[in-house]
Amino acid sequence: MLPALDASQVPSRFAWLDALRGIGALAVVGEHLTTWAMPWLRPTSFNLGVYGVLVFFLVSGYIIPSSLERHGDVRAFWIGRFFRLYPLYLAVIALVLALAWWIPVRQEVSRDLSSVAAHLTMLLDAVGAAGVLNTMWTLSYEMVFYLLAAALFVAGVRDGRNLLPATFALIGAVAGLVLTGPPLSGGWLAWVSSGLFVAGLGCVVSGRGRTVAACALGVMGLALVLLSSRVPWFGAAILAVMFAGTAIRRWERGQAPLWPVAVTAMVVAATPLWALNAGWWWVRPDVWGLTVLLAALTFAGGMALRARPLPAVLTWLGTISYSLYLVHLPMLLIVMRVAGEMRWSPLPLQIGISVVFLSLLMPASWLSHRLIEGPMQRLGRRLVSRPALREVSLRRGR
Repeated sequence: MLPALDASQVPSRFAWLDALRGIGALAVVGEHLTTWAMPWLRPTSFNLGVYGVLVFFLVSGYIIPSSLERHGDVRAFWIGRFFRLYPLYLAVIALVLALAWWIPVRQEVSRDLSSVAAHLTMLLDAVGAAGVLNTMWTLSYEMVFYLLAAALFVAGVRDGRNLLPATFALIGAVAGLVLTGPPLSGGWLAWVSSGLFVAGLGCVVSGRGRTVAACALGVMGLALVLLSSRVPWFGAAILAVMFAGTAIRRWERGQAPLWPVAVTAMVVAATPLWALNAGWWWVRPDVWGLTVLLAALTFAGGMALRARPLPAVLTWLGTISYSLYLVHLPMLLIVMRVAGEMRWSPLPLQIGISVVFLSLLMPASWLSHRLIEGPMQRLGRRLVSRPALREVSLRRGR
């Protein structure tokens, strides 16, 4: 589903994070596979896919700001993120478009250039645009989180009291009370945000006005979530979950208290009780609350086991989790097109088709990681480590 640090960049003591990514990836795949092929196996007391996504968000919140602070170079951070995120993302978009003659692109996707602008920044959900794959909505909030983390870093804000997650949770609670939808909408949002995004990151990477540009991008990301994302309270709640991961990391280091994380969890879980826009099934209070609880317990369990050996298959799945997240849906659409409707098929056929799909998905995800993700990440690291570029970065300031 979601971008992670390359295995060569993550110390072995963080193997538990890869295991959590593996669990999250399997959950998202399971949500889509069971919905189509085995509805009798799909849970309805909680949302399996959103559970996996929340686990991913907690992992990102835990690792991304601390990685940025540890390396201390926002330019290197963005170069690394670009080569980590975009190559596979663009390859999957190209695959979907290449198959459009056979499997039409989703009707929700705008057929004008504003859709190109929205895909350029990955800020799809934040500007109210649909992605060519419906799984791409999560990348919007990953990107907003990166923008906010970088802005806080260059501004010197370290949240020593762990109040950020609770703040975002409260913002989401208020947004749920007063907003039935985004106050702003239209294709112009994609154009404006893409222009600011490209210009801002250009300044950050080049070093010209780096601090101002990074802070402006953070403000833009937050404004988009609150003013133009599809469900503003939900976007704020997601940011609260991600910053809860950051707060847990700070508590683990003895730098801040843990109680704001508990407040955050309670407010985020309770918001659908009063949110005006909470009609879809998986944000009913009981379903949403259980989903949040299970994600929190999974993350807590991972932390409790972080010093112990973990199943190799989970850490391997975590290593290829970004490929698994982006590749599984195009492959599932192809299998669905070939196999047809499976919900009322005989049980042996449902299971057989599901096994075939997974047997194809795992090596395909491994290959995309091996052939696209890995080489592009290595290229990004070489660019960051070039002496001339490092000297310019240090001279212009971080």
